[in-house]
Amino acid sequence: MKKIICKKEYDTEASELVKKVTYGCYGCADGYEETLYKTAGGLYFLYTNGGSESKYTSENITRMSAEKAKAWLANN
Repeated sequence: MKKIICKKEYDTEASELVKKVTYGCYGCADGYEETLYKTAGGLYFLYTNGGSESKYTSENITRMSAEKAKAWLANN
């Protein structure tokens, strides 16, 4: 997935996967995944996607500061 945020491109295929966390099992309506990525330029973003009854009902990319990325890693 690619998304432009504040004139910067965030691309899951061109970025380094840092950590992926899956909640529930594949196909569960309430299951979802959160995946932290780091771009070649050092920017962090969180890719999220989930089932129809999860907190992420469609795929999305959210940019994150380095501090928020470290906090996310510490809690996951």
